[in-house]
Amino acid sequence: MPQLDTSTWFVTIVSSMITLFVLFQLKISSQSFPLSPSPKLTTTLKTKNPWELKWTKIYLPLSLPLQ
Repeated sequence: MPQLDTSTWFVTIVSSMITLFVLFQLKISSQSFPLSPSPKLTTTLKTKNPWELKWTKIYLPLSLPLQ
């Protein structure tokens, strides 16, 4: 049974990693990013909920005045 020749594995792995690194760098460098992002001012709108239109009070037994 012949032996597996692993002498070229190191060169193959290192060269593929370098190639992938260069490709990713080229891909990232072609992207355009905003230079100075500024915060967006947002205003919250108050919405009326149906339960806010009515005045209701819940009487609990413990909150009633003592007699």
